[in-house]
Amino acid sequence: MHEITGGSRRRQRVLPLILMLLAGCAPVVPGAAAAPSRQVVTGLDVLLRDGPPPALAGKRLGLLTNHTGISTRPAPGRNGRRPINIDLMRADTRLNLVALFSPEHSITGEVLAGVRVDSGRDDVSGLPIHSLYGATRVPTPEMLRGIDVLVFDIQDIGTRYYTYVWTMAEAMKAAARDHKEFAVLDRPNPIGGDIVQGNVLDPAFSTLVGLYPVPMRHGMTPGEIARFVNTEHGINAKLTVIPMEGWKRSTWFEQTGLPWLAPSPNMPSVESALHYPGTCLFEGVNLSVGRGTPLAFQQVGAPWLNAGAIAARLNERMIPGVRFEATTFTSRTPGDAKYDGVQVNGLRFVATDRAVYDPTRAAVAVLVEIRKLHGDSLRFTNSHFDRLAGTNHVREMIVAGETVERITATWPAQRANFETARRRYLLYP
Repeated sequence: MHEITGGSRRRQRVLPLILMLLAGCAPVVPGAAAAPSRQVVTGLDVLLRDGPPPALAGKRLGLLTNHTGISTRPAPGRNGRRPINIDLMRADTRLNLVALFSPEHSITGEVLAGVRVDSGRDDVSGLPIHSLYGATRVPTPEMLRGIDVLVFDIQDIGTRYYTYVWTMAEAMKAAARDHKEFAVLDRPNPIGGDIVQGNVLDPAFSTLVGLYPVPMRHGMTPGEIARFVNTEHGINAKLTVIPMEGWKRSTWFEQTGLPWLAPSPNMPSVESALHYPGTCLFEGVNLSVGRGTPLAFQQVGAPWLNAGAIAARLNERMIPGVRFEATTFTSRTPGDAKYDGVQVNGLRFVATDRAVYDPTRAAVAVLVEIRKLHGDSLRFTNSHFDRLAGTNHVREMIVAGETVERITATWPAQRANFETARRRYLLYP
């Protein structure tokens, strides 16, 4: 699809648009991905279509999943936010599903960030649900007893500080520990796989919001990450990845033909996921990230913020692919205890060109400008900010008044080393 450009004559503008509409296409919107070009077939649907590979055939399966385990197939016994894949896998006589495992936010995805998830039992199937975000973050030997293969099927968002793929990695380690097999039903990286941005995590800051040294925006699918950490970081699980069909590295989620289900309560859209590699850093300072609003992670704000002045300063910098707008917003039950019910002065990030926009550098630029203007008001929660940033250097340099260029100077070399290492684990062109 080609973007429509202006011409000297009216018909030069209108005729291509008419042809595109007749062809079922739409013009490209600046900052947005193109319209769907083909249906991506997820790893789940490949499994259901083709049947289990030898690693899963005749085996007792445990499924680590949540509400994002969607399929293009109709599901028997569909029940609200309960994952579709549970019903589809139980209905397939070639598969033997015996247990469920829950990540952060629970099987239904409704529990707020950081809130403990209890184990339980699935009301429909009667299968046990073992929580990996409660008393333990790692499957215990008791949880894995009676299971031959632990299967992962969750939609990730492509950013280092998001717990799903690291819960996957911990589950892989447990599977290797107990001599179980592990499988990943692959799903898209919603913000594409051809762009890698930000810094690489220092292992000294490893937590469940960043377990291994990958960049803030890693450009990998769950299956690719599983392959990468399994070999590069010595997990050595017996791993099977069932790849997608029809997904390419340049594919944005809107182009997959799959419906978007918010992977967590405050990830309402692909647009929020696009900004998240940068704006999530604000979780570690005393600004709201818009949790409890329809634009979570697309805006940041605080009562003391002079958003108009900050927006003007940032727009003067002409940061590629983004502009900044002053706004106001009020969070309702945000879950992070930041300005609940209070109208704040907000700064909205508006992507104008996804191809060149770097949300990680943009977020650092915003923090630098806020520090200049509001040095007495901006506060860091040091440990939380550092575990998100994957280092203490970013925070210390911002506080010291360093420039964006100085703060991010080492990032390209870090990413280059990572991209060299990840190359042999990529599954898609």
